Amino acid sequence: MKRVAVLRGGPSEEYDVSMLTGNAVLRALAESEDYQAKDIVITKSGDWLDGGFVRQPNNILDTVDIAFVALHGTYGEDGQVQKILQRMGIPFTGSRSLPSGIAFNKELTKNTLRPHGIKMPKHRRFHRSEIGSLEHELDQIVSDLGGELFIKPLATGSSIGAKYAPTKDILKSALLELSEDYDQLLIEEYIRGKEATVGIINNYRNEELYILPAIEIIPPKSDTFFSAENKYNGMTEELVPGRFSYREKTELAEIAAKVHKIIDCDSYSRSDFIVKDGEIYFLELNTLPGLTEESLYPKAAAAVGLDFKNLVKHLVDNARR
Repeated sequence: MKRVAVLRGGPSEEYDVSMLTGNAVLRALAESEDYQAKDIVITKSGDWLDGGFVRQPNNILDTVDIAFVALHGTYGEDGQVQKILQRMGIPFTGSRSLPSGIAFNKELTKNTLRPHGIKMPKHRRFHRSEIGSLEHELDQIVSDLGGELFIKPLATGSSIGAKYAPTKDILKSALLELSEDYDQLLIEEYIRGKEATVGIINNYRNEELYILPAIEIIPPKSDTFFSAENKYNGMTEELVPGRFSYREKTELAEIAAKVHKIIDCDSYSRSDFIVKDGEIYFLELNTLPGLTEESLYPKAAAAVGLDFKNLVKHLVDNARR
């Protein structure tokens, strides 16, 4: 029987989503006689709780065979917890520390992919220190990127902090507001089209990289994008497979696999895209896709006959050092 530590919670804005992902994984593991699951909650202040008691990570991990990383956001997706697991030689789900760190930083991801010819929205990084010269820079930003823009923190997930800026005035207010909470932001050209996401799973059905069907994401008409709120309130329509042409589906699959390989992901990943007039624009990469009841990745897996229990089993059994 494999002893599996499920790491959930964490010191990030995605604490609640991580708790839900971890809970779903714990339920799935409990259905199998092959695993003995240990629920490890990492608090918002960074303490590791084992049975409600604060313990050192080394002491907790000494007693397990595998770690299931159910953390989202800072500490879980940026490579920090993976460094601990790698140092101790504990097999774990998801990508190693370096690929995780690259994927979590949206600009670093873009810079890594750009030499490989992957089409992406134009962008500009914005630092909090630039607020003093914002008035002078607004015109240049609009000139470089266009009048319809999208702003998001440089390193978060679940669309937290993301804002649509269709005018220069809204751009200014959004930058002022978000700079209060985030040091660095990413300003992107807004591409109006169909939102898509494609999941990858390693070593499934005799394929090194098995590509899940592209999901089409249709936010409610009251919103312009797949916001943090719409991710979990059930208001967004998700079509599996999405209404894309054969060529679009093929290209989405090829780019998702290419991104997974270039960043050197492992275990699983999910890439987000915009499809506009047949053109595919890569947006960002998720190295630890959500596994809640509302999450996209399990829905794509279910569409090819991989139910949640067996998805979790596959991820655990394929965990690598």
